[in-house]
Amino acid sequence: MKVYNLSCVLTHSFEGWFASEEDCLSQQANGLLTCPICNSNEVIRLPSAPHIGDRLGDHNAVQTQTQLEPQMQEAFLKGVRQLINGSEDVGTAFAEEARRIHYHEAPERNIRGQTTQDEAESLREEGIQVLALPALPILKNTLQ
Repeated sequence: MKVYNLSCVLTHSFEGWFASEEDCLSQQANGLLTCPICNSNEVIRLPSAPHIGDRLGDHNAVQTQTQLEPQMQEAFLKGVRQLINGSEDVGTAFAEEARRIHYHEAPERNIRGQTTQDEAESLREEGIQVLALPALPILKNTLQ
Protein backbone atom coordinates (compact mmCIF):
# COMPACT_ATOMS: atom_id res chain seq x y z
CA MET A 1 0.00 0.00 0.00
CA LYS A 2 1.30 3.45 -0.97
CA VAL A 3 0.14 6.60 0.80
CA TYR A 4 0.80 9.86 -1.03
CA ASN A 5 0.26 13.47 -0.06
CA LEU A 6 -1.86 15.11 -2.75
CA SER A 7 -3.08 18.61 -3.51
CA CYS A 8 -5.60 20.16 -5.88
CA VAL A 9 -5.14 23.39 -7.84
CA LEU A 10 -6.80 25.30 -4.98
CA THR A 11 -4.07 23.93 -2.65
CA HIS A 12 -6.38 21.69 -0.63
CA SER A 13 -4.08 18.99 0.77
CA PHE A 14 -5.20 15.41 1.36
CA GLU A 15 -3.91 11.84 1.35
CA GLY A 16 -4.43 9.16 -1.26
CA TRP A 17 -3.97 5.44 -0.66
CA PHE A 18 -3.01 3.31 -3.64
CA ALA A 19 -2.07 -0.30 -4.33
CA SER A 20 1.07 0.89 -6.13
CA GLU A 21 2.71 3.93 -7.68
CA GLU A 22 1.40 2.76 -11.06
CA ASP A 23 -2.13 2.73 -9.64
CA CYS A 24 -1.72 6.35 -8.50
CA LEU A 25 -0.29 7.46 -11.85
CA SER A 26 -3.04 5.65 -13.76
CA GLN A 27 -5.83 7.23 -11.70
CA GLN A 28 -4.19 10.64 -12.04
CA ALA A 29 -3.80 10.28 -15.84
CA ASN A 30 -7.45 9.22 -16.22
CA GLY A 31 -8.81 12.09 -14.09
CA LEU A 32 -10.07 9.72 -11.41
CA LEU A 33 -8.39 11.51 -8.50
CA THR A 34 -10.62 14.24 -7.07
CA CYS A 35 -10.18 16.64 -4.19
CA PRO A 36 -12.54 15.69 -1.34
CA ILE A 37 -13.12 19.37 -0.57
CA CYS A 38 -13.79 21.00 -3.96
CA ASN A 39 -14.18 17.99 -6.30
CA SER A 40 -11.42 19.27 -8.61
CA ASN A 41 -9.79 16.50 -10.62
CA GLU A 42 -6.67 18.60 -11.18
CA VAL A 43 -4.66 16.78 -8.52
CA ILE A 44 -0.91 16.60 -8.12
CA ARG A 45 1.28 14.43 -5.93
CA LEU A 46 3.31 16.47 -3.47
CA PRO A 47 6.97 15.74 -2.85
CA SER A 48 7.61 13.77 0.30
CA ALA A 49 10.67 13.00 2.34
CA PRO A 50 11.36 10.36 4.96
CA HIS A 51 11.12 11.46 8.56
CA ILE A 52 14.48 12.32 10.01
CA GLY A 53 14.99 12.20 13.76
CA ASP A 54 14.78 9.80 16.60
CA ARG A 55 12.05 7.19 16.58
CA LEU A 56 10.49 8.43 19.80
CA GLY A 57 10.22 12.03 18.55
CA ASP A 58 8.67 10.93 15.25
CA HIS A 59 6.22 8.63 17.00
CA ASN A 60 5.11 11.36 19.41
CA ALA A 61 4.61 13.89 16.60
CA VAL A 62 2.52 11.43 14.55
CA GLN A 63 0.52 10.40 17.62
CA THR A 64 -0.18 14.04 18.58
CA GLN A 65 -1.26 14.92 15.02
CA THR A 66 -3.48 11.83 14.87
CA GLN A 67 -5.12 12.80 18.16
CA LEU A 68 -5.69 16.42 17.13
CA GLU A 69 -7.14 15.82 13.65
CA PRO A 70 -10.58 14.59 14.83
CA GLN A 71 -10.80 17.47 17.32
CA MET A 72 -9.90 20.03 14.66
CA GLN A 73 -12.38 18.53 12.21
CA GLU A 74 -15.16 18.55 14.82
CA ALA A 75 -14.41 22.17 15.76
CA PHE A 76 -14.52 23.17 12.08
CA LEU A 77 -17.82 21.34 11.51
CA LYS A 78 -19.30 22.88 14.66
CA GLY A 79 -18.42 26.37 13.40
CA VAL A 80 -19.86 25.71 9.94
CA ARG A 81 -23.06 24.29 11.48
CA GLN A 82 -23.44 27.39 13.68
CA LEU A 83 -22.95 29.60 10.64
CA ILE A 84 -25.56 27.70 8.63
CA ASN A 85 -28.09 27.41 11.46
CA GLY A 86 -27.69 31.09 12.37
CA SER A 87 -28.28 32.47 8.89
CA GLU A 88 -30.97 32.59 6.24
CA ASP A 89 -30.27 30.99 2.86
CA VAL A 90 -31.20 33.54 0.19
CA GLY A 91 -29.72 31.48 -2.63
CA THR A 92 -28.67 33.32 -5.77
CA ALA A 93 -30.30 36.56 -4.53
CA PHE A 94 -27.40 36.99 -2.07
CA ALA A 95 -25.90 40.19 -3.52
CA GLU A 96 -29.28 41.87 -3.94
CA GLU A 97 -30.39 40.96 -0.42
CA ALA A 98 -27.04 42.00 1.12
CA ARG A 99 -27.44 45.43 -0.50
CA ARG A 100 -31.04 45.74 0.72
CA ILE A 101 -29.92 44.95 4.27
CA HIS A 102 -26.95 47.33 4.05
CA TYR A 103 -29.12 50.21 2.81
CA HIS A 104 -31.83 49.48 5.43
CA GLU A 105 -34.40 48.39 2.83
CA ALA A 106 -34.73 44.96 4.48
CA PRO A 107 -34.50 43.76 8.10
CA GLU A 108 -30.96 43.26 9.40
CA ARG A 109 -30.09 39.57 9.69
CA ASN A 110 -27.36 37.08 8.83
CA ILE A 111 -27.71 35.70 5.33
CA ARG A 112 -25.88 33.21 3.15
CA GLY A 113 -26.14 32.30 -0.51
CA GLN A 114 -24.29 32.24 -3.79
CA THR A 115 -22.78 35.04 -5.85
CA THR A 116 -19.91 35.54 -8.26
CA GLN A 117 -16.44 36.69 -7.21
CA ASP A 118 -16.94 39.93 -9.14
CA GLU A 119 -20.22 40.61 -7.36
CA ALA A 120 -18.66 39.83 -3.95
CA GLU A 121 -15.85 42.28 -4.71
CA SER A 122 -18.40 44.89 -5.74
CA LEU A 123 -20.20 44.39 -2.41
CA ARG A 124 -16.92 44.86 -0.53
CA GLU A 125 -16.23 48.09 -2.46
CA GLU A 126 -19.64 49.37 -1.28
CA GLY A 127 -18.61 48.68 2.31
CA ILE A 128 -20.69 45.53 2.66
CA GLN A 129 -18.85 42.83 4.59
CA VAL A 130 -18.84 39.53 2.71
CA LEU A 131 -17.18 36.29 3.71
CA ALA A 132 -16.63 33.84 0.88
CA LEU A 133 -16.66 30.17 1.80
CA PRO A 134 -15.80 27.39 -0.63
CA ALA A 135 -18.48 24.91 -1.55
CA LEU A 136 -17.65 21.75 0.35
CA PRO A 137 -19.32 18.84 -1.46
CA ILE A 138 -17.97 16.31 1.03
CA LEU A 139 -19.94 18.07 3.80
CA LYS A 140 -23.15 18.59 1.85
CA ASN A 141 -25.37 16.24 3.87
CA THR A 142 -23.61 16.46 7.25
CA LEU A 143 -24.02 20.08 8.27
CA GLN A 144 -27.54 20.43 9.60
